[in-house]
Amino acid sequence: MCGRLAGLRDRFGPGGRPLERKTRDELDAMREAGLLVARALASVMEHAKAGVSTLELDAVAEQTIRDGGGVPSFLGYHGFPGSICASANDQIVHGIPSAEQVLADGDLLSVDCGAIVAGWHGDSAVTFGVGEVSAADLALSAACREALEAGIAAALPGGRLTDISHAVETASLAAASRDGVDYGIIAEYGGHGIGTSMHMDPFLPNLGAPGQGRRLVAGGVLAIEPMLTAGTAETRTLEDEWTVVTVDGSRAAHWEHTVAITDDGPWVLTAPA
Repeated sequence: MCGRLAGLRDRFGPGGRPLERKTRDELDAMREAGLLVARALASVMEHAKAGVSTLELDAVAEQTIRDGGGVPSFLGYHGFPGSICASANDQIVHGIPSAEQVLADGDLLSVDCGAIVAGWHGDSAVTFGVGEVSAADLALSAACREALEAGIAAALPGGRLTDISHAVETASLAAASRDGVDYGIIAEYGGHGIGTSMHMDPFLPNLGAPGQGRRLVAGGVLAIEPMLTAGTAETRTLEDEWTVVTVDGSRAAHWEHTVAITDDGPWVLTAPA
């Protein structure tokens, strides 16, 4: 579940403090939460077919998490009613699972999922097509995933927070040039610190100049999560006060991993086993 610029204290100025460090045992505990999130997302993708509602997918995710000894971190978070965020087509993030939202062939679905195991959080998101989807939608999702991978690669000790932001932006622009599409990079929502709480400082923007914000240190953990649209980056929130959609109705993609910074390079805690 993404952070919002106005919702976390840290901005991305010079920033003297380093990220909060976690011990190896704590990172191992977060890996257990991350693996459970990965299993829940895999189960959701397996069940996501035309005719299935997003509420049914929510039940699949919750059951997987509870069967694995975890607790869904989204459920009840500031009143959120689901264990996943299910955002289809022009929905960018925070879509509420619903019996009325039934998947159809050609839908582009982003699913965000979080779990708590022994007090530690994992948070991850994927975007995928339902049935036969357009080449443009596949390219949009691929571009967003490439931006995530670039951000992960920049999560190195000694860097600064916005080195990750800049890598995400650069990869997004490169994909836009390659695909011939002016992808919108969502600025208001982004990544965040994570650990014993799902949303912790700092806020991690998805664009900006490098070399700003907190220093990246071994043991730091961030949820890195780019969001791209096939049109404008302008957003609005629906009357449910959760679902964020594109203003122009263009499709959106959202990819996320929880990533530990280590001396051996980035460790993707929510990667499948």
